[in-house]
Amino acid sequence: MTKLGQWLCGLLLLGSAWAALAGLRLPAPLRQALLPLPVYLLVAFGCFSLATVGFRLATFNDCEEAAAELREHIRAARADLARRGLRC
Repeated sequence: MTKLGQWLCGLLLLGSAWAALAGLRLPAPLRQALLPLPVYLLVAFGCFSLATVGFRLATFNDCEEAAAELREHIRAARADLARRGLRC
């Protein structure tokens, strides 16, 4: 199962549980806490996503070999273009 499928299954499970609980006759304080729950979960998901992206950016590995290979390809392309009479 893909990651998207896992997230959609979890969202479906939480949504159906929320809908089932929202349909019940609950005391007022519990109902007031239950109704905005999807918004709270959406905000928590956004915070989790931002933290994950920030962590992955902070721990991003440099690929020196790939950078050197790319520089060599650029030099070869410039030399080929210069040989064909195009100025870079």
